[in-house]
Amino acid sequence: CYYRGYSEPLAHLIEAGADIFLMPSRFEPCGLNQMYSMAYGTIPIVHATGGLIDSVEPWDGSSGTGFRFAPHDADALAAVLEEAIDVWHDAAARERLIANGMARDDSWDARAEEYRTIYRRAVSSRR
Repeated sequence: CYYRGYSEPLAHLIEAGADIFLMPSRFEPCGLNQMYSMAYGTIPIVHATGGLIDSVEPWDGSSGTGFRFAPHDADALAAVLEEAIDVWHDAAARERLIANGMARDDSWDARAEEYRTIYRRAVSSRR
């Protein structure tokens, strides 16, 4: 199928309907797609760069929200894809990984509360 143009509803349907989302960006200040993936239960695989490092916690067998790879080359990508596919075939591990990602709170409310906490600590330390 080919769709010429951009449709936000279609983009979200594709993201939500995928099993695994691959984001091999060489440079990425942050991006939102990996966050959409986790919210929809799609497992993200990202290159370990920029904000992708902050938003995708590596799967370690029980915790983590997705997979990261480095360096930015074919061998590292192939290795992480194999790891992700192995986890996909382990139903218990897959369900845990998906649940971890869906439990993340990437809302502005959560970020605002983090800033409030930092601000309160800064203000109280000056007294």
